[in-house]
Amino acid sequence: MLNICIVAGARPNFIKVAPLVRIIIKAKAEGRAVDYHLVYTGAENDPTLESSLFEDLGIPHPDVFLGVDCVNLNELTGRVMSEFEKYLDANRTDVVIVVDDLASTMAVAIVAKKHGLTLAHLVAGTRSFDINMPKEINRLVIDGLSDLLFTAGIGSTSTATREGAELANVYMVGNILMDTLRFNRSRLVRPSLFDTLQLKEHDYIVFTLNRKALLADRDNLGRMLTSLCRAAGDVKIIAPLRNGAEEVVLPLVKDFDNFIIVKPLSYLEFGYLTANAKGIVTDSGNVAEEATFNGVPCITLNSYTEHIETVKCGSNVLVGEDAGKLADAVSDMVMGRWKQCSLPDRWDGRTAERILQILFNIK
Repeated sequence: MLNICIVAGARPNFIKVAPLVRIIIKAKAEGRAVDYHLVYTGAENDPTLESSLFEDLGIPHPDVFLGVDCVNLNELTGRVMSEFEKYLDANRTDVVIVVDDLASTMAVAIVAKKHGLTLAHLVAGTRSFDINMPKEINRLVIDGLSDLLFTAGIGSTSTATREGAELANVYMVGNILMDTLRFNRSRLVRPSLFDTLQLKEHDYIVFTLNRKALLADRDNLGRMLTSLCRAAGDVKIIAPLRNGAEEVVLPLVKDFDNFIIVKPLSYLEFGYLTANAKGIVTDSGNVAEEATFNGVPCITLNSYTEHIETVKCGSNVLVGEDAGKLADAVSDMVMGRWKQCSLPDRWDGRTAERILQILFNIK
């Protein structure tokens, strides 16, 4: 029996591991000798995990909640290490799969290796090449400890091998987010706000914002939002913002009728909103990847992206934190002047299938 522990440290992680959970459940039902636990490092009452999330993703709720909830990253790392060690002591585990680059992800990786378990990193080889970013340190540590590095593309594979990972341990399995998007393509839900706001498909811009550095510089954020609203003209800007971001953004857009802040949507509703937009302005790498999959023009409020394929062949452009560049890009978006884009290699929806087969082969 292959016992797999899949660990999620935040809401976006569930979106990426959902295909793995589904394919393991399917394999088990077909008589394969495999089982899993889905572990969440946070609390069961985490407000970011809306009640519909797991139903939307087509997976059961987590089997275990470690219950760690704190702001200080060093404290969080220590507490996750302690709680995950208790989990491993009580549950037979052969493979631990971690995803992305959170402090909790790094904590789990350290404990798994101290227990002598096979550690697999999903979305390995991702780099910003800015060592001042806490997440960059997490990535280096997790990749350095991992026995199996599952990368999304050629660039990530090159990074992992260049930094010393053995080529035999690096697998370009593809972008697992595409498994989720393909699974949900026919399940998306049209939000009621289309009726209340009289929205029409492909005639609005979606705006998302979460990055702390952007929110902290309110003067520059104000300039960027002013540029965005003016360049959009009569096109409505729909902004599903969580409380912290809403508090910062609201006073900066009070003079613009075309900027509309709405409450966060369910996963399937947000998927419909972005898939049918005229364009997207975001600071999220995942949202930019989804935009490329859907062929929707996307502007990322950053000077770099860990998902460079969304720029090289996808629908994404980078404007940094420059209000002038943002205005020019939004004008192009509104006028329909956008680059041709295509899907990167192995965005085929079979990533989870490849990963499970690799795990069977090595065990």
